[in-house]
Amino acid sequence: MILLWLILIPLIAGVLAWMVARWSALAARWIALITVLIDFVLVLSLWIGNFHVGLRTWFEQADWAWIPQFGIRFHLALDGLSLLLLMLTFFLGILSVLASWNEITEAVGFFHLNLLWILAGIAGVFLAVNLFLFYFAWELMLVPMYFLISIWGHENRVYAAVKFFLFTQLSGLLMLIAILALFFLHYHATGVYTFEYEQLLGTAMSPSTEMWIMLGFFVAFAVKLPVVVLHTWLPDAHTEAPTAGSVILAGLLLKTGTYGMLRFVVPLFPHAAHTFAPVAMALGVAGILYGAILAFGQTDLKRLVAYTSVSHLGFVLLGIFAWNDLALQGAVITMICHGISTGALFILVGALQHRIHSREMDRMGGLWSTAPRLSGAALFFALASLGLPGLGDFVGEFLVLLGTYRQSIILAALATVGVLFATFYALRLVQRAFQGPNTHDWQIVDLVPREVLVVALMVVALLWLGLYPRPVLDTFQPAMARLEQLASGR
Repeated sequence: MILLWLILIPLIAGVLAWMVARWSALAARWIALITVLIDFVLVLSLWIGNFHVGLRTWFEQADWAWIPQFGIRFHLALDGLSLLLLMLTFFLGILSVLASWNEITEAVGFFHLNLLWILAGIAGVFLAVNLFLFYFAWELMLVPMYFLISIWGHENRVYAAVKFFLFTQLSGLLMLIAILALFFLHYHATGVYTFEYEQLLGTAMSPSTEMWIMLGFFVAFAVKLPVVVLHTWLPDAHTEAPTAGSVILAGLLLKTGTYGMLRFVVPLFPHAAHTFAPVAMALGVAGILYGAILAFGQTDLKRLVAYTSVSHLGFVLLGIFAWNDLALQGAVITMICHGISTGALFILVGALQHRIHSREMDRMGGLWSTAPRLSGAALFFALASLGLPGLGDFVGEFLVLLGTYRQSIILAALATVGVLFATFYALRLVQRAFQGPNTHDWQIVDLVPREVLVVALMVVALLWLGLYPRPVLDTFQPAMARLEQLASGR
C-alpha cells in the first residue's frame, strides 16, 4: 500500500489545502509542506530498507484489477530508477513549496492543489507499469501545470500555457495511438488483451511496425525532454511560470521524458531503438550545442536558464542511446543533478525577480555588494551547471562522455565542446547580473533564513553527488542490469 499512498496523499492533501485556504492561507501552505515531507520520508524509508535487505530489481509492487477484461490493472512497481526519481520529486517538491511561500498571495489554496496534484501525477508516471495507468498519470500532470502557468505566471502566461498544453497534449495523443497499436499487436500475437509492461515486452512485430510504434513513444518523450526542434515550448513556459512551476518543469517534468526513454522506448522496441540510436545521439549532441549557444545569447535570466536545460538534457539523451554501463549511469546522475542545479537557479532568479521586478540582465550588475548570499549562491550553481569537478553535474556528464566515446569518438568530441560552451553562458550570467558596478543603485534584501535553508539543502545535495555518488549508482545498478538485459532481447 505504500506505493499507492505516495500518490493518494498529495491528491487528498491538495483538496484539503484548497478547502482550508478559505480560512487561512498559511494553513494551506503548511499542509502542502507537511504532505510532501511525508512522501519524501516514505521514499527515504524505502531506500534505506532496501539497502538493508539487499537491492533487488523490483523493491515493491502493488497490483489490483481495474478493468480486467481489457487487461487494465492498477499496477505500481518500484525499482532503483523509480526510487531515485521519486526521491528527486519530493525533494524538489519540498523546496518548491518553500520557495513560493511568500511569492504566491492570490488563490493560495488552489495553487497548492495544483502543485500537489502535479507531484502526484509525476509519482504515478515513475511508478506505473501498466501502460494505460502510465498514460493516465502522464495526462494528470498536464492540466495542473497549465493552471500553474496561466494563473500565477508572468506577463505572457496565457500564451505560454496554451503553447505548453498544445505541445504536450498532441504528443501525448501520439503516444496513446502507439500504446493502442502495441496493445492490439500483442492481442493478435497471443490472443490476450493486456497493457502490462512485462507482458508487452518482446511482442512480435515486423521491423517497420516496430520502428513506427517506437517513434510514437519517442516523439512524446522527446517533447517533454525536450529534444531540439520539439523544444520551442520550453523557454516560454519557463519564463512565464511562477518559481515553483519553473522548478517542477525543469527538475521533474523534463525527467518524465528521459524516464520514458529508459523505461519504455529501448526495452519495448530494442531493435528499432538500436537502428535509431545514431539519429537520437546526433539529436542529443545538437541539443547540447544549440542550447548552450542560445543560452549565451539571452538577456532574460529565466530564458538563459531555460536554454541550459536543452543543453544538459542533450547529455541525457546521448547517454541513453549510447546504452552502456557508463553512459546509462551518467544519464541518471545528470538527470538528478540537473534537477537540483537548474531548479536552484530558477529559485534564485525567482527570488531576484521578486525583489527587483525584472529578469533583464541589462538592469542588473553589482548585486554582489548588496546581496552577497544570493550572489554567492548563484555563482555556486552556475559553476555546478558548467560541470565543475567536485559537483554532481560533472560526474554525470563525464560518465556520459566516457560511455559515448565507446560508441562514437566524433560525437563525444562534439559533446565535449558543449561543456566548453557551458563555461561561457555560466560566467556571463554571473558577470552581467552580480559583478561590476552597481550602476542602478540597487539596495535589495539578501536571502532570508527560509531561502538560505532551501539553497543550503541543494548545495549539500550537489556536493554529495559530486564527491560520493556511489549510493546512487548502487541503487540504479539492478534496474540498469535489467534494462540492458531487455534491450539485448534476452
